[in-house]
Amino acid sequence: MFPQLAQFTDLGFLLLRLMVAAVFVTSGWSHATKSEERSKSIGMSQGFTLFLGVAEMAGGLGVAFGVLTQPAAIGLILIMLGAIQKKIFVWHTGFWGEKTYGWHYELMLVLMSLVILFTDGGRWVLRK
Repeated sequence: MFPQLAQFTDLGFLLLRLMVAAVFVTSGWSHATKSEERSKSIGMSQGFTLFLGVAEMAGGLGVAFGVLTQPAAIGLILIMLGAIQKKIFVWHTGFWGEKTYGWHYELMLVLMSLVILFTDGGRWVLRK
């Protein structure tokens, strides 16, 4: 319907990467700097929570700058699949959530990361 918008595809991929990065870097920072507090809220060990935070920040920075974009996207997808698994099978949270947030948010991040994976982040990356 609007073929002239195709010229903005790479801008769209860049904005998508920056949004995904903002979510993961800020979440990772919280996990890394408040690992004791965050570990209790997610039911994981403090060491694993710290690892999770570092992995989120590394993956987020990778997709933001376009460095090892596909491996970074795969890592972020695995993190979100783990979060979805915990919400569904451990916390018994529904898609929209009942007493807490559902897993729709994590699923959106999985799909956004899949777009980054499939497109290698677009043309505006630092390193392919």
